[in-house]
Amino acid sequence: MAEDTEDTTQIEMSNLISPINIQTLVRGWLLEDSPAFDIGGAIVGNTLTTAHLFGKSPGILAGIPFVNAVFGELDCKVEWHYREGNELAGICLLAQVTGSARNILLGERVALNVLARCSGVATFASSLKKLVEKKGWKGQVAGTRKTTPGFRLVEKYALKVANIDTHRYDLSSLVMIKDNHVMSCAGNIKMAVSKAKKLAGNYIKVEVECRNLKEAMDAAEAQCDIIMLDNFPPQEICAVAKIIKSKSSHILIEASGGITETTIQQFASPFIDIISCGKLTQGYPTVDFSLKIL
Repeated sequence: MAEDTEDTTQIEMSNLISPINIQTLVRGWLLEDSPAFDIGGAIVGNTLTTAHLFGKSPGILAGIPFVNAVFGELDCKVEWHYREGNELAGICLLAQVTGSARNILLGERVALNVLARCSGVATFASSLKKLVEKKGWKGQVAGTRKTTPGFRLVEKYALKVANIDTHRYDLSSLVMIKDNHVMSCAGNIKMAVSKAKKLAGNYIKVEVECRNLKEAMDAAEAQCDIIMLDNFPPQEICAVAKIIKSKSSHILIEASGGITETTIQQFASPFIDIISCGKLTQGYPTVDFSLKIL
């Protein structure tokens, strides 16, 4: 069995999520997959049986609480041989599922779909983190709000398993003033930040998306908390970040916009605190799993 990829896997990761949230998601998934008759389930009946859950390709295992909840809703028990965050080398026996044959098969595809995608996000996120760590960069790789509708909790959870910053979870958790917000405030960044800070109070940070040095300096003068330099070429973004830090060292600088696994190392500057990448939850590969009844 492989060792944990990060010390954070020693925390019980499932405790991050309310059981009610997981239950609500899982019941919706199961209802979507079986809204009427389950003829296949009627054929196999309720004989007590055991199935083996296999990992079939390399990756980071993520999504255990969702799989447990799927089978728990169907009165099945899952016994895991691997932990959340373990590296999978290839074909391996991950867990045993015990319950009625009908219910195991009722949860099979839902559980495998969630596990494949959650593990896919964690695997890709972990690979990007390793790329910038090779350069000795001390900042944080982060996700974005570019998540699959209805599947955000799973994708954000996978980032946590990979020890990647999730960025804001939703519109309430951080104020991000983008170009459209600025344009709706007469093109005045300082005005937009001032209004946002009054509404946000002391406990919600304000971030401003900037397209050039002037916008970034306006945002800094307005005393925002984070400046996002959006769609800058690597050399330019490093130069602009250096100027901002020289005048406002307390402001966090985020690099964003079209960053991929082939370009991320170019943004790993000592003046950049955060590198956010939409591809982490938008276009990630999946990890292969299968379930076989003995």
